[in-house]
Formats: sequence, structure tokens, C-alpha cells
Amino acid sequence: MAYDVLVIGSGPGGYVAAIRASQLGFKTAIIEKESLGGICLNWGCIPTKALLKSAQVMEYIKHAKDYGIEATGTHNFEAVIKRSRGVADKMSKGVQFLMRKNKIDVFMGFGKIKAKGQVEVTKADGSKEVVEAKHIIIATGGRSRELPNLKQDGKKVIGYREAMVLPQQPKSMIVVGSGAIGVEFAYFYNSMGTKVTVVEFMPRVVPVEDDDISKELEKQYKKQGIEVMTNANVESLDTSGNGVKAKVKTATGEVTLEADVVLSAVGVSANIEGIGLEEAGVKTDKGRIVVDKFYQTSTPGFYAIGDCVPGQALAHVASKEGIICVENIAYGEKKYNHQPEGLDYNNIPGCTYCVPEIASVGFTEKAAKEAGYEIKVGKFPLSASGKASAAGATEGFVKVIFDAKYGEWLGTHMIGYNVTELIAETVTARKLETTYHEVLNSVHPHPTISESIKDAIEVAYGEAIHL
Repeated sequence: MAYDVLVIGSGPGGYVAAIRASQLGFKTAIIEKESLGGICLNWGCIPTKALLKSAQVMEYIKHAKDYGIEATGTHNFEAVIKRSRGVADKMSKGVQFLMRKNKIDVFMGFGKIKAKGQVEVTKADGSKEVVEAKHIIIATGGRSRELPNLKQDGKKVIGYREAMVLPQQPKSMIVVGSGAIGVEFAYFYNSMGTKVTVVEFMPRVVPVEDDDISKELEKQYKKQGIEVMTNANVESLDTSGNGVKAKVKTATGEVTLEADVVLSAVGVSANIEGIGLEEAGVKTDKGRIVVDKFYQTSTPGFYAIGDCVPGQALAHVASKEGIICVENIAYGEKKYNHQPEGLDYNNIPGCTYCVPEIASVGFTEKAAKEAGYEIKVGKFPLSASGKASAAGATEGFVKVIFDAKYGEWLGTHMIGYNVTELIAETVTARKLETTYHEVLNSVHPHPTISESIKDAIEVAYGEAIHL
């Protein structure tokens, strides 16, 4: 059976692309080797947020007296893991429903490009089937990156997947890498009572964030009891004993750390091996598939989106790339009346769901200066926020960066209570080319954390009311 559009991979890039293709009148199918929803719904974004919510509840109970509540509690680690898996299963079933609703055929198995317009699907029982399509979108996602000195055995040296389903809670853990995955798991396990040490190769934690965000998170993590080592590199691991011994090179010399488990959180590698790229003549570079701004690969009829192409490895990026890709295909086939815009990768929000939360978009202060902007910077501490005080969460701040010449909103960087829910204001305002003056003339509700964005802008322009 021939299709108009065939998608390999059903993560937030793949399944969204398939749905948009169906909406635009294409006969659509999707291939998935494991579970609908891909890594994000089953082993990433969604189940980790469920784990982090359990950790938050545990923290609330620990500090109940701060809220005038008498409460004591212990946690059942197995039940925490079980709840997380239940949330993931529910979301995966939701994608199954969406496939049926949008009349998208699903082929379960491993997809490999066989020839132009053909993908061979190898099913769990070993049987094979060839699916034909005019347009083939590769959305195979990524996996935990492995370094030669951090070989994962799934037991003592683990990646994010194993970290979500450990049969027993470790008493101690070394987290290597302090990107979003590393700091989120560090918060979760520390809140559950595991002794956590974070080892980061770069000079500061969450190194892609603004310098001030990194400093604040390190300060808060140390207050929470998490040991943080920066400018540190794991040279080797010894797993011969009951736990793991890690030789760590630091600026002051070599130290040996001991823990039950090492979590490797050093990034993501694209899943592009064995899927027939070479046979199809699809070019790759540095482990990613080369695409143009509409996600066309070097071979006509083949496209790629998400973690397997250059750019931020984020679920919402993959989804938008999938929509742009399909809409451009539809435009070429005269099923869509205008060509989509390319994606502005400098206006992609990034969120990290540790506590305190981190959310950011646009230029950091350093990047704005390096780009030649004369800037105005405003920083509003959440200790001055009425809503944050009422919530008992006064850690952190909102930081905004504007172009001094034209008032253009260059970036926002936040750390604190619920800030991941606020970053969309900046994303939308920047897309609409809003200036500081227009934001200050927009009424923000009180008391909310969101008004701290307005307060930070007032600071930038010397008009601070609440500071």
C-alpha cells in the first residue's frame, strides 16, 4: 500500500508531523520500533516530570511546618517509579488515539530505508514488510550519549532510561554532566534522600544558560545538600567492587569519588545508524543529518527532523520542525496555500524542571554584548514578589535583556518558582517584535510570578516600583 507521507519515528517530531500531514489531506503512515510517543513521552519529558512532582511533594512534606502544617511522611521509591510509568503509559495511549482519530496507519517495527520511496519494516517476530511512500520523513530521535571513559552497563553506570526505573533507590549517586537531564535527576534523587554529587566538565553548571542563572542554581543546589564540582572531568571508572569508584581530575588535582551508581548525562546522540542513510545517499555531518531550512535532505523525497538534525534537541523544536516540513511538502503539492516560515532558532525557549526551575530564551547577556548590542539589563529578585513569598519560594530572579537603541527584547532568563510557565510571554513578544514600552503598557495580574517580568523590565529602564 503506497502512502503520500511516511514518518519513521513517533516521538513529538514524528507523530506531530504525521498528524499535520493527515490534516493537509495526505495519506499518512508512521513506523515505530518501540512505543508510540517515542523517548519524550515514554522515557524523557513526561515521566521525568512525574518523578520531579513526587520529589516536590516530598519537599513540601519535609517543610510542612513552614506553611503552618503538621505533617510527617516517608516515601515508597517503587511507588514513585510506578506512578511515573503510569503517566507515561497514559500519554502513549493518547498518541495511539490520535493516530486512529487522524486515520494514520501505524507499523510497529524497525524502519530501514530500502530504496527511493521504500522503507523496510522489521517486526518484533522477525518478519519484514516494505512500505512505500512518495515523501519519507526521518524522525528517529536520539539516545543517551556514551563517552569512552563512561561506558554504560545499565546497572552501576547508567543513562537516563535506567535512572527512571531503578529497582532500588541508591544511597549515593554521581551525576556526570549538568545539562537539563543531569540537574533534573540530581534534584530528584537528592530530594528522595540519595547523596548526590554533580561533576561538570565546564566552568559552571547548566553551561548553556546565562552566567547569573548558573551561579544561582549552584548556590541553591549546595543549600539543598547537593555537592557540585565544576571544571572537573571523570578520567576513569572502577566498577569491580560493590559500587563505583570515579577518578576525577579537577583544577587542584585528582580525587576519587565513591558511589552506588554513576549517571551519565553528557548529552544526546542521534539515532541514525542502520536506517539506510548511506544507501539512500543522505548526507550526514558530525553525527546529524544535513537538511535545509525546510528539512529536505540531500536526497529528494527524504526529509529529517528533531534530534537527528542539527539544532536544539528539544521536543517542542522537533514538533515545530515536523509541522514546517510537512507544510512545505504540502505547499509544493499545492495542498497548502503559502510557504511556511523557517524556524528562528534564536527564539526557542529552553526549560529545565529542577527546583528552582529554569527558563530562558534569546540572547544571554554575554552573547548580546558579543553580538555588538548596547544593552539594558533588568533583574528582579523573587524575594520581592508577593506571590513567591506567599508560595514560600523566594529563591531566584527574573532577568531581562533589551537593546538600548531600539528597545528590542533580546532575551529573558529566569530561575525560580514556576518560571517554566512564564517564558512563552517573551517568546511571543519577541516574535511580534514588541518593545519594552509595549510590555510595560500591558497590565500584568497581581499577585502572580508573571508580573516579575514587568518588574524586571522596569528595573532595566530605571522605573522600578517594587524594588
